[in-house]
Amino acid sequence: MNQETKNHYLKHIDHLAPDLETDNKPPDTKRKIPAWLDFLIVLILAALVTVFISAFVIRTYQVDGPSMETTLQNYDKLLIWKVPVTWSHITNHQYVPKRGDVIVFTQSGLSEYGQKDSKQLIKRVIGLPGERVVVQNGQYRVFNKQHPEGFNPDKTLPYGGNNGSNIPSTSGNLDVNLDSKEIFVSGDNRPESLDSRTFGPVQTDKIVGKLIIRFMPVNKAKVF
Repeated sequence: MNQETKNHYLKHIDHLAPDLETDNKPPDTKRKIPAWLDFLIVLILAALVTVFISAFVIRTYQVDGPSMETTLQNYDKLLIWKVPVTWSHITNHQYVPKRGDVIVFTQSGLSEYGQKDSKQLIKRVIGLPGERVVVQNGQYRVFNKQHPEGFNPDKTLPYGGNNGSNIPSTSGNLDVNLDSKEIFVSGDNRPESLDSRTFGPVQTDKIVGKLIIRFMPVNKAKVF
């Protein structure tokens, strides 16, 4: 076989080589994930994200009862901000709300008042850790280092309206000193509220979160 013929055959072999390699490749054995399994994974991840957000970031609540009228009405739907409380648990420090904040907290020992023994309540913060709270003559009076003579938060904070006109008379006769991990809470509808006047101060580690938005009914939506 002369050189010219050899070159002719080699040329054709080179052209055929890639096709031969392709034909000899093993079949693709990689299994595809079924569409239903993809959907299930997405559904599970979405559920986990929802649970995480509800447990640690923000959660919806519905008002049950008249204790916060007229600020909140029965069946109002609320958003409760939980991040500060979550962060306090992570960093192992105490979360203390501001006076006047409306908070959700877990309270136990309520069976003696005709309630479920332990439930989450929504009330307004009146007294802060280390303060003295007095109920007398139909009103609150709070004593601390800045106000040794005492003051009435219903008359000095915006929620109370003009000189406390938004808040009804506060029944009871009470004098309590809060320790370093206690707050005093009260409903705005004082005659109809089960609060610290009855079950005592609330431990700060029982706070769930702070009210930030009422989103239903829509015509009464409000940022707090």
